[in-house]
Amino acid sequence: MNPDVTLASVVYWRRSLWNGRRCVPVLMTLDQGRLRARDRHGAEVFAAPVGQVRGRLTRLGTLLLTVDGRRYDVVGRGSDISPSPSPDQRRGLDEFWAHRRPPSGDGPGFLDLAFNGAAAFHTRSWRDALARAGAAVR
Repeated sequence: MNPDVTLASVVYWRRSLWNGRRCVPVLMTLDQGRLRARDRHGAEVFAAPVGQVRGRLTRLGTLLLTVDGRRYDVVGRGSDISPSPSPDQRRGLDEFWAHRRPPSGDGPGFLDLAFNGAAAFHTRSWRDALARAGAAVR
């Protein structure tokens, strides 16, 4: 496990494959060896040591995470009718990065950026960070 890996962003928890309103924003953070997610109201969706997290990235860019025996389908952006991140989530993200250095590296590819809002890059970044931190992801 590598507790030095940090990442935070608003991702979307796809609670329904068919209902875009149920694709909801969560503030997901990876810090000090723990993965956490909070919903729009600040309630904890999950929190676990990164070593207890399993997951895989699908060909379509969905990050399938299993935390405490429950599966969460995480995507890089919501649908057109998904709720927006709350002011508290935006503030939490700003506070997370206020005293940390954002990760550097390659950005999204042109097609992903142009046609998908960089959603695939977003979930791939999470998969890579979780793997570096010691989660069982592929």
